[in-house]
Amino acid sequence: MAEPQIRFDDGAAYEQMMGAWSRIAGDIFLEWLAPSPGLRWVDVGCGNGAFTELIVDRCAPAGIAGIDPSEGQLTYARQRHKAAVAEFSQGDAMALPYSDASFDAAVMALVIFFVPDPPRGVLEMLRVVRPGGLVAAYAWDMMGGGFPLEPVLAEMRAMDIATIRPPSSQVSRTEALREVWTTAGLQDVQTREIEVQRSFVDFDEFWKFSTLGSTVAPTIAAMAPDVAASLKARVRARLNGDRAGRFTHQARANAVKGRVPV
Repeated sequence: MAEPQIRFDDGAAYEQMMGAWSRIAGDIFLEWLAPSPGLRWVDVGCGNGAFTELIVDRCAPAGIAGIDPSEGQLTYARQRHKAAVAEFSQGDAMALPYSDASFDAAVMALVIFFVPDPPRGVLEMLRVVRPGGLVAAYAWDMMGGGFPLEPVLAEMRAMDIATIRPPSSQVSRTEALREVWTTAGLQDVQTREIEVQRSFVDFDEFWKFSTLGSTVAPTIAAMAPDVAASLKARVRARLNGDRAGRFTHQARANAVKGRVPV
């Protein structure tokens, strides 16, 4: 079954789909990293700046460089950030346009499974971080069903409808992240699971925030009405709400961190 290529160019649409999930997971990730204030950060694959904003709000950075291949996402990121601490530029995670040892910390937030060659991307992060600095990432557990849209994707697969999977989904596994970090030569490598949940007032709210502006939106929009209705009914049956119709949906990410050798 052929899978459509994933590309995020609309920062506002991405915010609608994934913004709340990203902030919930990002808060836990930063708490786990426990960084010192005053660090120079690079946010690789910064997208629309959601995680960059968390770093600004929580970590008192000396500066942040956000880099992403999508100019549309970067436009949104620049508009949302009013503090002068963050600068955004277009670029490739596998060929970062920075000098060696330019930063104290490099992070990939929900990005590494989109990098065609994850080990190369990690080596680039290691290169631009000073000795003793931090290199870290977290990714939805795509292979273990931890992606927030998994209920929708699972029913699409059951209906033999082409689903979208990031090109490097296998790297989202904890053991794969540990191997990439260790093979790159990073030290004190540690991993953890990040479990998050989000409450919705009813199924329709979940459906709206899971499909409007999401990676599955074009596919659903192109469906015949009866097929789209069948998909929605199957997803509804898959999820259990409380007596008032409210329900809480869970997602899971895997995280890794390590230090550049001194």
